[in-house]
Amino acid sequence: MQSTATGPNELLLVGVPGPELDAATAERLHRLQPGGFILFGRNIVSPGQLRKLTDDLRDLSRTEPVITIDQEGGRVSRLRLIGHEPPNAQQLRQRGDLQLIADHGRLTGQLLRLFGFNLDLCPVLDISFDDEADNSLRGRCYGSSVEETITNAEAFRTAMAAEGILSCGKHFPGYTFAGLDPHHELPRIDRSRAELEACELAVFRSFAPKVDSMMIGHAHYPCFEPQTAVPASLSPAVIRDCLINELGFRGLVMTDDLDMGAILNTFGWEDTIRRAVHAGNHLIMICHRLDAAEEALAVLQAMPARDLEPALAGMADFKLRLAPPTPFSAQAHRELDDQVWQLRVATLGEELARTRSEEDGKRSPVEVY
Repeated sequence: MQSTATGPNELLLVGVPGPELDAATAERLHRLQPGGFILFGRNIVSPGQLRKLTDDLRDLSRTEPVITIDQEGGRVSRLRLIGHEPPNAQQLRQRGDLQLIADHGRLTGQLLRLFGFNLDLCPVLDISFDDEADNSLRGRCYGSSVEETITNAEAFRTAMAAEGILSCGKHFPGYTFAGLDPHHELPRIDRSRAELEACELAVFRSFAPKVDSMMIGHAHYPCFEPQTAVPASLSPAVIRDCLINELGFRGLVMTDDLDMGAILNTFGWEDTIRRAVHAGNHLIMICHRLDAAEEALAVLQAMPARDLEPALAGMADFKLRLAPPTPFSAQAHRELDDQVWQLRVATLGEELARTRSEEDGKRSPVEVY
């Protein structure tokens, strides 16, 4: 198996339909050869099943694939379907113990390596200006100020990195002031450039040399794109000019899921794919529809090779840093899961620890990123 990116298909990060690869799905994915896979609750039934799925995805890939998941804590913890729910970022920051945050990062890294993942779509770097805001970030923010966010998120990232799991900062350039859910509509964030520089971008600037990848959010920022409602995830002004040229970010740049209403209701699919590449993304995320991923590949294959070179180079560099999984055993999972429970009790107290977040770990009809 090669480790580096070789063709346009490498620029795709795709979802997997179910908890196992039936013959038809395996054949489609083998033909598509995406650069990576993202797993959700729909892919998780049991510990052994999950590790087999990631092993099978590796087996069908000609190059070492990115295999990623959203394992933040609280309700955005896919692994809570087969174990204890880790405390979320807000609960950890309110507890005020950096060692507990570091323990969370260590355990997250060890669990993900055990199940065959090499990238966690974490940490959230958004600042919480209102812990009760209904903007999909409730409970997910490490701080209510620049300094608190940097300190806490870095404690998590450093500990997870020590276990060999790569990180992803999200949602650039700052999503907290969104008043709409991008799963359905494109939010407009009317923050001035000066306001962003003082708060949101101050956090991302600190993490630009630290995180391995950056996820670009789906929101329109008039201070970057004053003429038309271009989402940040498709905006050269946001990605090339700000993130890469001004902040000096040299890691992997990825879109948030393009299979969201914020995108589908804004541009046509072919235009979206071309815009994503031209804006400076290296990895295009399509979480739910393999047919959409196949259509995206056709668009990429029709683009001039020189337009794809920066993205392919970014993917090749990123893949050189992917760590292999650790040996799997049910006993190893039980031991780590016991430590997650101990972390939960240390953070919340035993009584509150017994109450899981909403939906009690069940699969949500709308997955959160």
